[in-house]
Amino acid sequence: MSYSGKTKVFCLIGHPVEHSFSPIMHNANFQHLGLDYVYIAFDVHPDNLENAVQAFRALDIKGINVTIPHKEAIIQYLDEIDTIVEKIGAINTIKNEDGILKATNTDAGGAKKSLIDAGCELSGKNIILIGSGGVARAISFILSDNVDKIVLTDVEKERAITLAAEVREKTGANVEGKISNKKVLKQEIEKAHILINCTPIGMYPKIEMSPVPKALLHSNLFVFDVVYNPIETQLMKDAKEIGCKTLGGLDMLVNQGVLAFEWWTGKTPNSKLMKNKIIDFLGLK
Repeated sequence: MSYSGKTKVFCLIGHPVEHSFSPIMHNANFQHLGLDYVYIAFDVHPDNLENAVQAFRALDIKGINVTIPHKEAIIQYLDEIDTIVEKIGAINTIKNEDGILKATNTDAGGAKKSLIDAGCELSGKNIILIGSGGVARAISFILSDNVDKIVLTDVEKERAITLAAEVREKTGANVEGKISNKKVLKQEIEKAHILINCTPIGMYPKIEMSPVPKALLHSNLFVFDVVYNPIETQLMKDAKEIGCKTLGGLDMLVNQGVLAFEWWTGKTPNSKLMKNKIIDFLGLK
């Protein structure tokens, strides 16, 4: 594509961001739909977050995705948040309307759609989530109406307990928060039907890592890893070897990207194109 003085800019901010596939899938659809837009990834250190938000207005950046570790901290600098964000307390998508920064969370809907599309039965199930950050917040709130019980685990015990209490208070769901150690993981995974990794453990470049020891998994688990780079994480490999059904983060990435794209542009992107561009980029076709 060629760019001009009229080209509108969209971006991702996070720390780090070099692993991100968002520029690949969004730029593919901008080109596919003939839109004079460009999408860029910016590595923003937490110390520079407020400055980055000011830059959105100063540079008239039209749409912004937000990833780890900014999904919660950035809210204080924004102008409007929707009801989903009010409940979840984390955002991943911002729209700049004449300098007014409005935020929503498409992680939640993207995650739920991915699970349903993959044939994961949610009704009456027990879920264990690894991590209690922004993605865990989105997923625990969006699934709270469907499942029987959610156990949130984190290496920072108080963080998991605090989030669990918040989800219980706002939804009335059966949610517990616990420390993430081998003893607790063993106890909770034995009772779980679905395991969801909501941490960046196993993400490129540390692809040999897993948040859960293979020995703790059992074949009746549905294992969902929100990490999308690599497409098949070490956790997923371990889970497949013992007979678990698995789902990687690529579908969630695409589904949340579709929702963001539609909100920014008012146009429906080609989701298959988005996914295939990433697969092509990785040389997996």
